[in-house]
Amino acid sequence: MEIVLTKPVESRITEEVAPGLTRVAHRIVNSYFVSDAVTGTWVLVDAGLPTSARRIRKAAEKRFGRGSRPAAIILTHGHFDHVGALKRLLKQWDVPVYAHPLEMPFLTGRSDYPPLDPTVGGGMMSMLSRFFSRKGIDLGTRVQPLPSGGTVPNLSEWRWVHTPGHSPGHISLLRDSDHTLIAGDAFVTVKQESAIAVLTQIQGVNGPPSYFTIDWDAARKSVETLSAWEPQVAATGHGVPMNGPVLIDQLSALAADFDHRAVPLRGRYVHEPAVTNDTGIVSLPPPVADPWPKIAGAGVLLVAMAAAISFVRRRRGRMH
Repeated sequence: MEIVLTKPVESRITEEVAPGLTRVAHRIVNSYFVSDAVTGTWVLVDAGLPTSARRIRKAAEKRFGRGSRPAAIILTHGHFDHVGALKRLLKQWDVPVYAHPLEMPFLTGRSDYPPLDPTVGGGMMSMLSRFFSRKGIDLGTRVQPLPSGGTVPNLSEWRWVHTPGHSPGHISLLRDSDHTLIAGDAFVTVKQESAIAVLTQIQGVNGPPSYFTIDWDAARKSVETLSAWEPQVAATGHGVPMNGPVLIDQLSALAADFDHRAVPLRGRYVHEPAVTNDTGIVSLPPPVADPWPKIAGAGVLLVAMAAAISFVRRRRGRMH
């Protein structure tokens, strides 16, 4: 399901990815500081996990100076691992938040996201996704729709493009001057379904995290759009950023063979997408059979039986 991987790359808490672009790593997900050479301002892209607020603030002060705050926060999308620290950050940073209009229902308390799909397989992270949150958050008037036409507030060098599939209002950010891309989860540079790959952070272009992806046709078109642009640098929501010919070749291969490399063999949204609009969920395909609860239950039963047999044998041994 994944493209050939390159060698592991050490993951640092912060690193400069490209001029004016700094990655802040949070265990399984990334945030980014983006500086604008024209305006002199900077913005935060995505807000990591609920435990990420302190790390983001400390990294911002180290990068921009004590008491620094962004001019705005831009969300590639609103899944729990991209907005986790948002409310804590907003208590100290009185700044606007921007997202795509189709993401607004999940950021204003009107709707939760469609159910995750732990049946897509591919590793421990997929199995564990049954415990991940799909709940929306309510930012009230703090969140605003991104301007139409691709303009990014406070970032004159960048533009946004709609790259749905992983979520309804997913966006990516493009800097045309040097073809630097902030891809969010439109594609990622780690096999996010695999716990081993996540822990080791071995690089390789992969499709969007499958357990959260609700429209595979849209996800394919988004990858095709980004591949055709030929990014020289890709800063993704998960995994270590990539650049150069390896990035272009692997992303092109993913786009050309998306169904084989990214789309799961089975799963709730493989053949029918979730349908959403500006109010939230409209319709969902029926869930598919999930074998994991039965397997886990059988495993627990076997362990209990083995423990009981061992206990009986020890008791008999003492009696004799």
